[in-house]
Amino acid sequence: MTPPRNSNAARDIANVLHPYTDAKAFQQTGPLVITRGKGVKIYDEQGKEYIEALAGLWCASLGFDNERLVQAATNQMRKLPFYHSFTAKSHEPMIDLAEMLIERAPSPMSKVFFGNSGSEANDSALKMIWYMNNALGRPKKKKVFARLKAYHGITLAAASLTGLPANHKLFDAPIAGGRFIHVGTPHHYHEAKPGESEEAFATRLADELEARIIEEGGAEECAAFWAEPVMGAGGVIVPPATYFEKIQAVLKKYDMLFVADEVICGFGRTGSYWGCQTFNIQPDILVCAKALSSSYLPISAVMVNETVFQGIAEGSSAVGTWGHGFTYSGHPVAAAVAIETLKIYDETSIVAHVAEVGAHMQAELRRRFTDHPLVGEVRGVGLIGAIELTSDKAARKPIDPAKKAGARLCKLGEEHGVILRAMINDSMGFSPPLVITKDEVTEMLDRVGKALDALAVDLRRESIAAV
Repeated sequence: MTPPRNSNAARDIANVLHPYTDAKAFQQTGPLVITRGKGVKIYDEQGKEYIEALAGLWCASLGFDNERLVQAATNQMRKLPFYHSFTAKSHEPMIDLAEMLIERAPSPMSKVFFGNSGSEANDSALKMIWYMNNALGRPKKKKVFARLKAYHGITLAAASLTGLPANHKLFDAPIAGGRFIHVGTPHHYHEAKPGESEEAFATRLADELEARIIEEGGAEECAAFWAEPVMGAGGVIVPPATYFEKIQAVLKKYDMLFVADEVICGFGRTGSYWGCQTFNIQPDILVCAKALSSSYLPISAVMVNETVFQGIAEGSSAVGTWGHGFTYSGHPVAAAVAIETLKIYDETSIVAHVAEVGAHMQAELRRRFTDHPLVGEVRGVGLIGAIELTSDKAARKPIDPAKKAGARLCKLGEEHGVILRAMINDSMGFSPPLVITKDEVTEMLDRVGKALDALAVDLRRESIAAV
């Protein structure tokens, strides 16, 4: 249906290039225009209400109407609406926020660098590692390892770390030069051999990583390993038991840094303050964003340990400056909102809340959907989870991608008042605002269940799934 002329949808089609959208198909379908939010719910321009099962993009942790964050921004706008952090300039909100992050870090950290997005933060971390190794006289130590299906952002360098085909095709990514190495996905459901336990699977992945490191030049050429504690956009993949312990042992052996991408997992999402704490990771660099400000304003952070900082300091001394930064690094208004966000997490015991409500969500996901004929796997931890659709439960076979089952389920979800997101293999993600209640989780999953049942009826009619 063509939107009415001069409607918001028609004006959007005429003027906006949307991220992560089929730009050609969009010219016919148009957008869902959202006008306001309250708690865990959003409302479109017709007034229809939806539960936001993904908190926007894994990020609106405190919901869509937190007045304290609005006031924090307003107060800071009146006091100092902008100042930069270049050439030894500073301001109190940036100083306070850096101090708060270091106090909360899952392993000892030395300094904090601020950006505006997770992509910028991962890109910055990569530049730090290359800069540091050049400064320390290790010009060959530049290769970085990430995982297939990992998501680390969409700047050109961050997209090169990302292990998803859509982020590479037609973009000439990864960047040429052989510095970006992708290793196996730690997804036991799809990648384990028949009869292979989680521990044995983890051992095999660690052995494969070590073999690849040796192949790529060992400690002399291999610099770092990137990992999300729980892989987000790749399908909400929870690592198998003992995986990170074994991976970290390999990295230590070859003097490689561990970069923890906590953009999605940080600030309570997994039931611990950091995903690193849930999975016993001791990072050298930690990247965070999204829930840092509940995404009310753009801000991200890169925390580095003393070893990394000293390498940067040596390089900047030799060059005369550390030639990296963004106009809005540590923006005072964004920093003030992030400070208030962290205070709210502390005052409301958000981690304990997620542990309780997350256990309810995980139990309900499994109770409702494990035996559903369209669901192959239910997975997750804390308040992050997924159900993966299948056309054959026994064979763990995905539905033919041409049928767009995931996209259709998202559309049916909208009809039933829930916003979903389809990912690789038609995995449907759940990452609601951290403030969601048990009753709201139940209501959310009720709506998802109705949409899933409606999809099963449609697929049965089309004879494309064993339902």
